[in-house]
Amino acid sequence: MKKTEPGRPRAGGRIGRQAEAERNDLLVLDAARTVFAEQGAGAPVADIAALAGVGIGTLYRRYGSKEQLLQHLCAIGIARTIADLEAALASEGTGGEALARYITAAVDARAGAFATLAGTFSVPEEVAASNEQAKALAERLLRRGHDDGTVREDVTTLDLTHLVEMFSRYPRRTEQDDHARSRLLTLALDGLRTAHTALPGPQPDWAAYHRSWDAPDQTS
Repeated sequence: MKKTEPGRPRAGGRIGRQAEAERNDLLVLDAARTVFAEQGAGAPVADIAALAGVGIGTLYRRYGSKEQLLQHLCAIGIARTIADLEAALASEGTGGEALARYITAAVDARAGAFATLAGTFSVPEEVAASNEQAKALAERLLRRGHDDGTVREDVTTLDLTHLVEMFSRYPRRTEQDDHARSRLLTLALDGLRTAHTALPGPQPDWAAYHRSWDAPDQTS
């Protein structure tokens, strides 16, 4: 019998299967963000599976239902957002530069694509807790820009959330789409920097935003 090297799992072993499942999770996450960004909350799971290159049967064996799949994707998506925020906070440069790095990474990953699903499924407590952690990190990042004077004082963390969500829905079917998105994102990032023109209307309200994520009332 051929011996396995110390510390190396045999092919097909539990660790190997776990690594494959994690790779598939990321493929499905990226595919889901693209599909939901372009088709909205009614997008079929089959389209996600096809884009990710995995069988729909594999998805349902792993998650059981579309809601469980969405809950899991939200969990790993917010974990990636937290990692991007921590990386931006650890980066050098001004607060405005660090903020731009985070927003660019979030837009590239289409981190706000699940906003189209708000209110269509129940959000697990652990995902809600992770969202609060991400919100706190974003507030620290924004405060860094406020403190060093490189980000305008009237920008809020919810403004950043809305910005990422809007750009996450932008189509990327052609090279021209990517070019237009890059130009508009550059303009938007410039708009976050110190300026004297007041933003229109009242500041966005977190309570109203959270209400949009409430699952529909099943009692009526």
